Amino acid sequence: MEKHTISSDGQNIHYKESGQGKTSLVFVHGWLGNTDWWTHQQEYFKDQYHIVQMDLAGHGKSDTSRPNWTSELYADDIKAVTDAIDSQEIILIGHSMSGAYVLEAALKTPKVKAIILIDTLKDLDESFTEEQAEQVMFTHYRNDFKNAVKNFLPQYLFTENTPAAVKERLSHEFLQNEPEVVINLLRPLYTTDFRPVAAQIQIPVRAINSDNSPTNIESNRKYLKNYDCVSISETGHYPMLEKPDEFNSILDQVIKELI
Repeated sequence: MEKHTISSDGQNIHYKESGQGKTSLVFVHGWLGNTDWWTHQQEYFKDQYHIVQMDLAGHGKSDTSRPNWTSELYADDIKAVTDAIDSQEIILIGHSMSGAYVLEAALKTPKVKAIILIDTLKDLDESFTEEQAEQVMFTHYRNDFKNAVKNFLPQYLFTENTPAAVKERLSHEFLQNEPEVVINLLRPLYTTDFRPVAAQIQIPVRAINSDNSPTNIESNRKYLKNYDCVSISETGHYPMLEKPDEFNSILDQVIKELI
């Protein structure tokens, strides 16, 4: 069922509800994503859990008119959805940039009992400043976003095993956005130190990460008190799209260990 709720700054936030069960799984996409990134998971888990797929502000069917983009407001988008649903037992599942925001949202929402991170926050001590992001990424996006999507981003997001259909789909979706918009949507990730946020998290945090780049488990455990990670092999940055069957099996096991 398609629904909407209002975030703290008045943005209309779109989400979808389906399935049934005591535990609610709230799926939050990464940069330039949308609710449909989780279609495979919705179909797999709907008979076991209450499923919520949401669009952050600036994405999908949610409002795009936010004048200032901050990590706190992204977290408020997530909180608005968790407040709107009828559930007292929530697991937040955040992919890519939303990994940081589900951590922040969990601190605002006592109903959240656990967090699952998808290919994100692999080393909380490895910081990437706004200046570095400007040099490495934002300049490419601003100067020629189409070229960046076709030739620059793939080296970071995909592997040789990433299905061509997934690459084509994501490239098409990315190119529906204006360059300055995509920069503004991503900028909060590089202007916030999420280590103090992580250090406040008391609930279990699990990660499902592609082995395309390493995860520093010991570094993350300095901040996240109850953290562990499972690897999925031969995928890029989008395991839920690239190898949905294997990903769903792993996610199923992780959830069962948490509830």
